[in-house]
Amino acid sequence: MQDLHDAEFKKTDCLKCANCCKTTGPLFTSADMERISKFMRQKPQQFIDQYLRIDEDNDYVLQSVPCTFLDHENACMIYEVRPKACREFPHTDRKKFQQISDLTLKNVAICPAAFNIVEEMKKKMPL
Repeated sequence: MQDLHDAEFKKTDCLKCANCCKTTGPLFTSADMERISKFMRQKPQQFIDQYLRIDEDNDYVLQSVPCTFLDHENACMIYEVRPKACREFPHTDRKKFQQISDLTLKNVAICPAAFNIVEEMKKKMPL
């Protein structure tokens, strides 16, 4: 999977798409909230109150999509400190990739690169 992931992202420009940022919101960990609020020169609670909400799984997520931090050129305004979920998306380079097959199926619908990686994976699998 790592080879397929690397090959795909050598030719994929995420800035041309940004569908992940336009249609879904990441989960924010405590470390994410601390790091981003510091970057934005806010107290963590100010950051939470301004940008986040608690979802049905009791996780912190964005109040709305598209992502507040996506600019008009599809660039992330907090890229250097973006959430872990954003840094790892679409998760196609995970060591135990098979353990996240449900997530991958969701991401294939959102991310053209994930779709291409799964299509290449299918070609390599015996029938």
